[in-house]
Amino acid sequence: MHNAPCPEHARGLESDLKTILARRQALGWLTAAGGYATLMLSGCGGGGAAAGGNTNISSTATLTATSSSGSSCTTLPTETAGPYPADGSVASNQTLNALTLSNFVRSDIRTSVDTASGTATGLPLTVKVQLANVNNSCAALEGYAIYIWHCTQDGRYSMYSSSITNENYLRGVQVTDSTGLVSFQTIFPGCYLGRMPHIHFEVYPSLSKATSASNKMLTSQMAFPIATCNQVYDNVSSYSSSASNFDQISFATDNVFSDGYSTQMLSITGNNADGYVATLTVGLAV
Repeated sequence: MHNAPCPEHARGLESDLKTILARRQALGWLTAAGGYATLMLSGCGGGGAAAGGNTNISSTATLTATSSSGSSCTTLPTETAGPYPADGSVASNQTLNALTLSNFVRSDIRTSVDTASGTATGLPLTVKVQLANVNNSCAALEGYAIYIWHCTQDGRYSMYSSSITNENYLRGVQVTDSTGLVSFQTIFPGCYLGRMPHIHFEVYPSLSKATSASNKMLTSQMAFPIATCNQVYDNVSSYSSSASNFDQISFATDNVFSDGYSTQMLSITGNNADGYVATLTVGLAV
């Protein structure tokens, strides 16, 4: 039996259609101008922008660089933050800001902070993101702040979804080290109707600037390999609702990833017994 979509996700359908039309129109403009770059266009995150949600839509030309060691880095497409960003922007008809919470800068984002104390359960997942400068042979970008957020194992978002509005887990900020790396300990996200599994993230030029969406440099999303999702959803009982939802969605029908996702695809290792480690290199032109 398929689960009905959460009310929060259902409200985004109208905005999803508008977003798709906007993306196609933007592509038409590029063609008319004889553009030579590959265009990676934005979409709605978290099931699409809900009524009054974040509609930060923009397009990004793909830039790829190669370091002296042979490693490569590529800019990612800009995506909208969706209806549940909690980054100080207006979304879902409210303005919430997790970035200003006490102890929000942390590696383990499974437990809420500040005045909340709930813990999100699920299969352990370590997410490692590395920032590299495409304008300087993929040199590591140190001192930048990365904010990530994603849904629970049953497809809900802290601070927004019913029964967990007082929680702020599965959200957090880390600052890149000398190798441009941040690491988050979290859980494997669930799959809700209408979206492929994903993780949202924003990049800020520094920790001091990571207090409001108005200061962000990039908003995008991370995609998960189909094989890994099947392995988790089909075999871990707490993700049973995700299994049926995942059967009804594909990259071709997803309103964010349908125009391309190769640069956003996580590289994942691990298993259901020990958990998983996901990595992604994000190029920035700075």
